[in-house]
Amino acid sequence: MQIGIDSFVEMVTQDSRPSAQRGQERVAQLLEEIELADRVGLDVYGIGEHHREEYIASSPAVLLAAAAARTENIRLTSAVTVLSSDDPVRVFQDFATLDLISKGRAEIIVGRGSFIESYPLFGYDLENYDELFAEKLDLLLHLRDEVKVYWEGKHRPSLAGQGVWPRPVQTPLPIRLGAGGTPNSFVRAGKLGLPLTVAIIGGEPHRFRPLIDLYRDAGRRAGHAPEALNVAVHSIGYVAETDQQAAEELWPAYSHTFGRIGRERGWGPMTRPAFDAQLGPTGAFVVGSPETAAAKLRHISEALGGVSRVTLMMSGGPIAHEKMLLAIEMFGSKVKPRVEDAVLAS
Repeated sequence: MQIGIDSFVEMVTQDSRPSAQRGQERVAQLLEEIELADRVGLDVYGIGEHHREEYIASSPAVLLAAAAARTENIRLTSAVTVLSSDDPVRVFQDFATLDLISKGRAEIIVGRGSFIESYPLFGYDLENYDELFAEKLDLLLHLRDEVKVYWEGKHRPSLAGQGVWPRPVQTPLPIRLGAGGTPNSFVRAGKLGLPLTVAIIGGEPHRFRPLIDLYRDAGRRAGHAPEALNVAVHSIGYVAETDQQAAEELWPAYSHTFGRIGRERGWGPMTRPAFDAQLGPTGAFVVGSPETAAAKLRHISEALGGVSRVTLMMSGGPIAHEKMLLAIEMFGSKVKPRVEDAVLAS
């Protein structure tokens, strides 16, 4: 199992300094965090696209390219690219360029996005939410597999054999489909034979097993090899010396971030008992000591019938940078070896 980190590159919005000054500092911290993740042996680092004041992640490929120049082994991916409101040609070119800079370490996770700011920002109608994604994913897969592309669509000008460059080091450039809880998304990924990344940010992972089975069954019915139908999980996590320390350090950041989102979406208030419930043996959050985190990663994989990767969204920004560095160091040097040892022993 690969393990890694996802980030939306969050800033503390209450800081009174100019936005550019705060942003410059946060980007410098991000790059230091990714460098450390690489040094301690984590497998992947993902940056999710957002177009909001509190996140500096409107262009993941640019941030990942900066990280690529400062790292050696860690895979670098979007988490996710909001393909519905982007141009697949530019997405492919950006990540092909990232693949060249990183010497073959780039990936794209595509999705429709859980936030909708990018749609009006780039002139797209939310009524076409799923139709946009399906059409643009079809084009992106053509771009991945063909240098000169012939393609017709409704929401983007057609291509009549134009060449699309540069070409990536990896053939094919890895593309994963990111899904939440919509059954059609799982079926789509299976029919296309695309690796799947499932966002599990609450509840109990085993409740997603029917959707995972739906994905694998759709893939088999479409004739795809079982090894092509691998599943990754995106969850929320944090590592400290003890379970109590990890919970106490993550709770303020979690309640700040998800409380804000909840108020926008009409959710109930974030409560500490609900948070603590997610930390239990069957909850979704990977939060605790290295021993607890490793056990939770194993539980997630077993609950879903085996997963190829788990990435944790660690709330950098609201959590002090120094604490983030300690958490990343423990994640790579103490959690990952425990997971690997358990795999070898099984």
